[in-house]
Parts: sequence; structure tokens; C-alpha cells
Amino acid sequence: MTTSRLDQAMAILAFIVFAGFLGILFGYVTRWDLGIMVGITLALCGWDFWHMGTGRKSDHH
Repeated sequence: MTTSRLDQAMAILAFIVFAGFLGILFGYVTRWDLGIMVGITLALCGWDFWHMGTGRKSDHH
């Protein structure tokens, strides 16, 4: 399955909005354990975005 440019742009926008939300959350609730969870969450989200966006993994649901 190929992804169009619009799908990729919307995925990038969604990732930026999600990262912004987590950044604001961490900015107002500054705890080290929340920072670790925000980092792990962004890493997993970015990894999934990379693999789905580059077509290396197809959605088999």
C-alpha cells in the first residue's frame, strides 16, 4: 500500500500536535518520571510513524 503526500503531511502534523501536547504537559507538571514517560511515548510514536510512513510495515488489522 502506497501512501500519498497528503497522508504523510497529515501524519507529520498529528505527530507535531501530539509532541506539542506532551511538551506542554511536561512543562506544567515538571516531574522526572513524567519526563521519562513522555520520552518513551514520543520515541514509540516516532518509531511507528517512521515505519508506517516509509512503507516498511503494512497495516494488517
